[in-house]
Amino acid sequence: MARAIGLSLLAGAGLLACALPAAAETALLNVSYDPTRELYREINAAFTEAWKAKTGEAITVRASHGGSGAQARTVIDGVDADVVTLGIPSDIDAIAKLTRKIPEDWRSRLPNQGTPYTSTVVFLVRKGNPKGVKDWDDLVKPDVKVITPNPKTSAGGRWNFLAAWGYAYGKDKDAAKADAFVGQVYKNVPVLDTGARGSTVTFAQRGLGDVLPTWENEAYLVLQEFGADKFDIVSPPTSIYAEPPVALVAVNAERKGTTKAAQAYLDFLYSDRAQAIFAKHHYRPIRREAAAPADLAQLPDIKLFKIEDLQGSWDEIQKRNFDAGGLFDRLSRAGR
Repeated sequence: MARAIGLSLLAGAGLLACALPAAAETALLNVSYDPTRELYREINAAFTEAWKAKTGEAITVRASHGGSGAQARTVIDGVDADVVTLGIPSDIDAIAKLTRKIPEDWRSRLPNQGTPYTSTVVFLVRKGNPKGVKDWDDLVKPDVKVITPNPKTSAGGRWNFLAAWGYAYGKDKDAAKADAFVGQVYKNVPVLDTGARGSTVTFAQRGLGDVLPTWENEAYLVLQEFGADKFDIVSPPTSIYAEPPVALVAVNAERKGTTKAAQAYLDFLYSDRAQAIFAKHHYRPIRREAAAPADLAQLPDIKLFKIEDLQGSWDEIQKRNFDAGGLFDRLSRAGR
């Protein structure tokens, strides 16, 4: 079973293998972030079936996966995406600002600010939790090695970074202390992969590290593929409210003549069928009533905070933490 994640990683940021569509067939390209490979495989199959039933037309949806920041850069550099389903709002903002291919008001063009599901950060540890990791404070213990992706290229890396910061800030509302806490966490990080799936492989297949802060769905995937006898999931009492957004790459879709189909694809993500698929894959659907109760039961109650409530707009969050000269760069220069 361990082979599956390794094979997924080999796909990198490239397109998933698929048959070439017939000349008359509409083809969409969804540029997505790292851990959604398994999710969008099922979503795409469900959408093509629904589209055929509704219109009588065949459609192919291709998917590209990689670190969310790196994926945004490919669209900025010219990859012909019809839609983007990325890991963090700042990545879609970057495409909108640098290329104008996505309207700057993209959040208002779909329900729930362009977010069809949410997630959070949990801890994946080795079976029996030998280092006793229970909460964010345990990540700064000197004998705990933390595996997390690079926040410059990975949305998962940014959510992990912001989750640690928000946890520390919540103690006494002291930003300087929260900055220092994150620096302590990164002192314990031996390697920074470019994407969340790469960090999963480093932790689960290569055997490095004691704890993997990761997307909730990614933690469950490891249990499914490697077996619950090798790893445990620890849900911290407090974590971050993560909102992976989606948007139409309007300029590309208009030029390619795919606007109607691409918009229908994004609308489908809010349908009962897609919402149930999200829950099945351990994402948190925004319409819980559409999901199977057994799937919802696997998502524990965690006290979640929104980073916007603590640091302001996504422009401010990105600039403060991840742009050149931001907190991450300062911590890196300090050897943390």
